[in-house]
Amino acid sequence: MITGEMKNKVDSIWDTIWTGGITSPITVLEQITYLMFMKLLDDNQLKAEANANVLGVPLKNKVFQEGICVISENPRVETDYKNLRWNIFHNFEPGEMLTNIQMYVFPFIKTIGEGKDTAFSRYMKDTVFLIPTPKVLAKVVDGIDAMDMNNKDIMGDVYEYLLGKIAAAGENGQFRTPRHIINMIVELMQPTLSDRILDAKRSLLIQQCERQTPSKVA
Repeated sequence: MITGEMKNKVDSIWDTIWTGGITSPITVLEQITYLMFMKLLDDNQLKAEANANVLGVPLKNKVFQEGICVISENPRVETDYKNLRWNIFHNFEPGEMLTNIQMYVFPFIKTIGEGKDTAFSRYMKDTVFLIPTPKVLAKVVDGIDAMDMNNKDIMGDVYEYLLGKIAAAGENGQFRTPRHIINMIVELMQPTLSDRILDAKRSLLIQQCERQTPSKVA
């Protein structure tokens, strides 16, 4: 269980994404997970590169190779491998960093596994990077940078805490309707000032209270 400073860091990251417009707790968790995965990929290779340099041997099985990475063939999308690495792109200007992740980094991590049918590839197939603005992304990246992700025990506690926030959100009724769904409903229903809106939760509560209250005898 995390406490104190680490808990505050995680809460700050969560709140940044939440107030940035992503109101589904599950989606918030997914977006945090994607970014943490990007950082862990680079952190692991940095450590492997350091060990290889000490031993004086070439590093094999690298995620990030040298030169140009072809993201897709049709249309042709390519970038330098170094731009896919957290230690490089986290220094980009926020707008450039968001574009870089959307166009190159996120599509790249979805292809990890050399096209093999793995649990990872099946999970990532239909995923979408949804961080909405450069400002939100910059704050989240800074927050993740401030976390010690090399301690596996701590990171396990962090993820457990994030899952706990999803459970708490459900218990507290905080699974909010996404804004685009609200807009669609408004356009379909076209409510006016003379209309009344029936809240399903409130209606259910009233029914429960009526069942529990003895009827008055005339």
